[in-house]
Amino acid sequence: MGCSILREELAIARGENHCLKTIKQLKQVRLLIFDEWLLFQLSTVDSVEVLEIINARHKRAFTIFCTQFSTEAWHNKIGKPAVADAICARIVHDSYNIIIHGDGMRKRKGLNES
Repeated sequence: MGCSILREELAIARGENHCLKTIKQLKQVRLLIFDEWLLFQLSTVDSVEVLEIINARHKRAFTIFCTQFSTEAWHNKIGKPAVADAICARIVHDSYNIIIHGDGMRKRKGLNES
C-alpha cells in the first residue's frame, strides 16, 4: 500500500469515525508493505496512527518499508521526536536492510527497453 493511500484511508476513516476499526484491520494483515515510506512528511496524527499500527505488528506480523531515505533521515520526516524515536526503535532495531544502489527498476526496465 502506498503511504499516500494509507494516509488517505486513515483520514477518511477518521472523518467517518471508524479509524480504530481501520487500524485494527491493518494490525491483522499478515504482510503490510509501506511503499514510498516517508516520501511526504507525516503529520502528528499520521505519525501517532503509524506508531499504533507498527507497535501492534511488532514481532507479530511482517512489515516491509520501501523508501528512498536512509534511516538517519526518518526522524525529520516523522516529526515529533518522541514518536519518531518509538517508530524507529520498532522498525530499525529488529529489521533486515536491503539497500539497492543505482538506477531504479522503472528506469532500467522502462518502455524503451526491448
